[in-house]
Amino acid sequence: MATAPKEAENTIGLEEIHTERQEPPKGQKTFTVEEAVETIGFGKFHILLFLIMGSTGVAEAMEIMLIAVVSPFIRCEWQLQDWQVALVTTMVFFGYMVFSIVLGLLADRYGRWKILLLSFLWAAYFSLLTSFAPSYIWFVFLRAMVGGGVSGHAQGLIIKTEFLPTKYRGYMLPLSQVFWLAGSLLIIGLASVVNPTIGWRWLIRIASIPGILLILLFKFIPESARYNISTGNVTAAMATLRRIAVMNGAAMPEGMLREPTQERRGRFKDLIHPKYLRTTLQIWIIWLGIAFAYYGVILASAELLERDLVCGSAAPPVQGAGDDSEESLSPCHCHLFGPAAYQTMIISTVGEIALNPLNILGINFLGRRLSLCITMGCTALFFLLLNICTSSTGMTGFLFMLRALVSANFNTIYIYTAEVYPTTMRALGMGTSGSLCRVGAMVAPFISQVLMSASFIGALCLFSSVCVICAISAVTLPIETKGRALQ
Repeated sequence: MATAPKEAENTIGLEEIHTERQEPPKGQKTFTVEEAVETIGFGKFHILLFLIMGSTGVAEAMEIMLIAVVSPFIRCEWQLQDWQVALVTTMVFFGYMVFSIVLGLLADRYGRWKILLLSFLWAAYFSLLTSFAPSYIWFVFLRAMVGGGVSGHAQGLIIKTEFLPTKYRGYMLPLSQVFWLAGSLLIIGLASVVNPTIGWRWLIRIASIPGILLILLFKFIPESARYNISTGNVTAAMATLRRIAVMNGAAMPEGMLREPTQERRGRFKDLIHPKYLRTTLQIWIIWLGIAFAYYGVILASAELLERDLVCGSAAPPVQGAGDDSEESLSPCHCHLFGPAAYQTMIISTVGEIALNPLNILGINFLGRRLSLCITMGCTALFFLLLNICTSSTGMTGFLFMLRALVSANFNTIYIYTAEVYPTTMRALGMGTSGSLCRVGAMVAPFISQVLMSASFIGALCLFSSVCVICAISAVTLPIETKGRALQ
C-alpha cells in the first residue's frame, strides 16, 4: 500500500500513542536525541560501551551453555532418563520466557540500566544456589530461576543500540557475537578441566564469577538517553549526551534538547496495534524458529558426542580393550564427555564467528530481511546434511557450519528487532520476542535428546522445516530497517 513520503520514512511511528509536546521559545534552535547521537558520532565512549555491554554475552553464554556440559554428569548422579535431562533445559527457558516479558515491561517503565543490574544480581544468586542443589527437583527449580535472571541481559543490547549512530549499528552489533563465543568457549574449556577433577558443582560456582565481576563495571555506563527523554527527564538525557561528547572529543548540536514526552510506555497492546501486528507476528515466528534451531544444534551435538552416534545409529561403538577412561569405568553406566568430545565442541563452537564478516556484509548491503532469509535457508539445508553417513571429521564440519549459520540468524534478528520498534516499546518488543524465542528453546531439548534417539531423520526434517518457514517469514517482513533511524 502506498504511503506518503513522511509515513514511509517513519512507518513504525507513534501516532497512536498520545504525547505531550512542549514547544520551544520562538527562534530557539532545538535538536533531538537522534540528532545528538549522530552529531557526536562514534568514539571512546562507544568502545567502552561495546566492551562492557558486550561482555554481558559472556555471562549469558556461560549460564546457558552450562547445561550442555553438565547434563551427562547429572544424568549419572541422579540416574535420569532422557526426558528428565531434556526437562532441565526446558525449565531454564521457561524461566527465561516468563521473566523476559516482565523485565521488558519494567525496563520500558523504569529504565534499562536498573533492570540490567537487577537481572545480573538475580542470575548470580540463583546460579550459586544451584551448585548446592541436593536433588534433581531442586536443580531444575534453581536453574529455572537462573533462566529468569538471564532474560534481563538483553537490556545490554538495547542500551548499545540506543547509543550507537545509525551507520555503526550494522557493524558493531554483530561483532558482539565475539563475546557470546568467548563465553561458550570458556565454559567448555573450564568443563574439560573442572568436571573430571573437582566436579560439576564447582564448575557452576566458577561460571558465576564473570557475571559478578561485570556488575562492578556497570557504573561506567549511563542510562539510555533515549529512555530518559521519553520519560521527560531532559536534564539526565542532556548530562549523558554531554558526557559522551566529552569522551568522544566531539561537539554537541546547537540549541536545546527537545522531544515530546511519551505519556504511555511499554504497553503490550501497542505491539499488536494494526500498524505493528504483522511485523510483530512475523518477528515472533522468526525468533521462535531461530531459538529452536540454535539450541537444537547445541543439544544435538552434545547428544551425538555423549552417545557416540555414528551415521544416525543409536548404537554406541564397542569400547576398546585398552579404553580404561572415566567414561568406561563409570559406576552409573553413563557415557561422560572425554577429551575428544570437548575438542569437537570447541571446534563447532568456534563456527559461531566463522561467518561474522559475511554476515556483517549481508546485513549492511543486502539488508536485514534478505540476509536473514539466506542464512535461514542455508541452516535448513545443513540440518538435512547431518543425515549423510560421514566420518567424525565430516560430522564436525557440518556442526561447525550449522553453528555459524544459526549464530548469523541470531545476529540479524537481534538487530532487526531493536531497530524496528520505537523507544517507548523497544524493551517490551525485545522482551516478548525473547519470550517467544524461549518457547522454541523449550521444545528443542525434547527433539534433540528424545525424538532424535527414536528417529534421527525425523528430528532433522523437523528442524529443517521450521528453518524454511522462518526464511519465508524473514523475506516477507513489511519493513526493512537498513539505514533507518531509530524511531
